[in-house]
Amino acid sequence: MTLNNFREEKNKMAKAAQESQGLLMPKATSVWLIENTALTFKQIADFTGITEIEVEALANEEIGKGLVGRDPIEHGELTREELDRCESNPGESLSISKRDLPTAKIRSKGPRYTPVSKRGDKPDAIAYILKFNPEISDAQICKLVGTTKPTIASIREKSHPNTPNLRPRHPAELGLCTYQEFETAYNKGLKAAGKDPETIKAQREAALLQTQENDRQNAQSNASTGGFDFSNFLPDSMTSSGNNSSDN
Repeated sequence: MTLNNFREEKNKMAKAAQESQGLLMPKATSVWLIENTALTFKQIADFTGITEIEVEALANEEIGKGLVGRDPIEHGELTREELDRCESNPGESLSISKRDLPTAKIRSKGPRYTPVSKRGDKPDAIAYILKFNPEISDAQICKLVGTTKPTIASIREKSHPNTPNLRPRHPAELGLCTYQEFETAYNKGLKAAGKDPETIKAQREAALLQTQENDRQNAQSNASTGGFDFSNFLPDSMTSSGNNSSDN
């Protein structure tokens, strides 16, 4: 690669990185360009990143009615020279000006937000998971319920202030997560423990069917024996009189 080719490639990469930052308010910028320049709808669409149809709708006030235009020159996103160049040649495309502002960093995803009305249910949800789904890790519980590891530890060790009043309840039934999110976390925990989620699911279904079959058989057995035996609840006098009459 020659020196000139290297410089051209470097300039292309710099321009691509610059343009990838995008505009802060593309629709408001479009409104300003529509009202204050002779650019075509296509030029405005290419610059702002919205569709040409949207630009035309903004121009006709079919959308964005009352939207205040944003001057890209004043905010350092476009130079007057670049604007003049493209206004005189409709086939040219605008380039976003290089800005000295640092690239915005995406905030790492924190704990799940829980409405105030639901926050009191978190300990019950944690207790449920610890009791019935120990395969789910503490990190996964934090994401599902929106809690912290120290809180989980206090419930596990029964040192939580509300331990005597805890009622294990499914977090999805409490509205702290969806059933799909819970199932995903459960399957992930099973895999981490070296267990096959499908096998475990089949075993759970088999156990449930067996329980239902046992209940059915018990119901049939009670029906065949005439139902509930009330003899234990009869007064002693009635029992003794019955015995005396049999003796006579």
